[in-house]
Amino acid sequence: MPLLRALLMGIAMIASARAMAGTCAWPDWDSFKQGTLSEDGRVVDRSTPQQATVSEGQAYALFFALVANDRPTFDRVLNWTQNNLAQGDLTAHLPAWIWGRHEAKEATGSDKSPSPGWGVIDANPASDADLWIAYSLLEAGRLWHERSYTALGTVLARTILSQETAVLPGLGRTLLPGPVGFHPQEEAWRLNPSYVPLQVMRRLLTALPQQAAWTAVYDSSVKLVTATAPRGFSPDWVLYRRDKGFQPDEASKAESAYNAIRVYLWAGMLAADAPSRGAALEVFRPMADFVASHGFPPERVDTQTGTAGSNAGNAGFSAAVAPYLAALGHDDLARAQAQRTRSLAREAPLGYYSQVLALFGLGYLDGLYRFDADGAVIPAWTSTCPAAH
Repeated sequence: MPLLRALLMGIAMIASARAMAGTCAWPDWDSFKQGTLSEDGRVVDRSTPQQATVSEGQAYALFFALVANDRPTFDRVLNWTQNNLAQGDLTAHLPAWIWGRHEAKEATGSDKSPSPGWGVIDANPASDADLWIAYSLLEAGRLWHERSYTALGTVLARTILSQETAVLPGLGRTLLPGPVGFHPQEEAWRLNPSYVPLQVMRRLLTALPQQAAWTAVYDSSVKLVTATAPRGFSPDWVLYRRDKGFQPDEASKAESAYNAIRVYLWAGMLAADAPSRGAALEVFRPMADFVASHGFPPERVDTQTGTAGSNAGNAGFSAAVAPYLAALGHDDLARAQAQRTRSLAREAPLGYYSQVLALFGLGYLDGLYRFDADGAVIPAWTSTCPAAH
């Protein structure tokens, strides 16, 4: 018995050591969990009166939990998302876009002190969040060898394909920002370049059935990213018109701002041998030139003239452009933007959106994850953790 007990203890110690070796230090993720993620798995935007949660935040949290090899948090975020945004079943419902505190209604009858309730505020799904959720589930299934994640991600991706894409004349099957509200005219569709990270689109193409349909979505995504920035700055929103192609979006004044900053981030994180990388990097060189001459990315740009506004982008903007600058070989500029992010974060707490941009951008620069040519994520915990910074 003593020999058996010693053997079992040895096996347990080896298993424990392997588990510890499978987790890399990521202080930014730890801070995010403490300050922005509730105990039950809800990402809270505390800057909003509704204390809102958006499906995008839940999707990003799933990805970060996977990068951190933090399966308990992954499961909490997934369960909250499914139960509160998808009516309890992600196989049957795309997640609602926004959840939070409803405004209090006027008291009636015996109800003299009504209190605001909590629940879905806008049920229309957002396809960028849906894609990141499906992607994170598929990658979690692969990396953690869990078939239930793979199955759920596959079903969700099939729903995205059926409800959130359309065949646009001259462009092919294309991702719409959501099922409702993005086909304002019979001959026009409203699209968002930041919704189609090319590594995510590539991975769905290589990992899923319905390959022909996903190939078409990938091809239209490449065009959406690379053909909508005439002056080298990606627009937040763009119109696509039959027989006319991409046109400036009048509603957003063809502006590049808080949506589009992610386009440079996604481009900068493409693998060196990714098929679309060269085109994606080349088209946005004016952004790199602006950062080089000003020391920061602009908050807003008129994409039709290339004229930037007077305000500097915030800490999250710097974190987002840093991988892009590094991909161009501007390592000094990338480090300077990472340092700007850190410096601004010390001056004042970062809001939800800046936090997630920083987790993406700085986590990537710190070597916590990479993507391969087909879009699969390669977390550092699967091989060797980076040195502490």
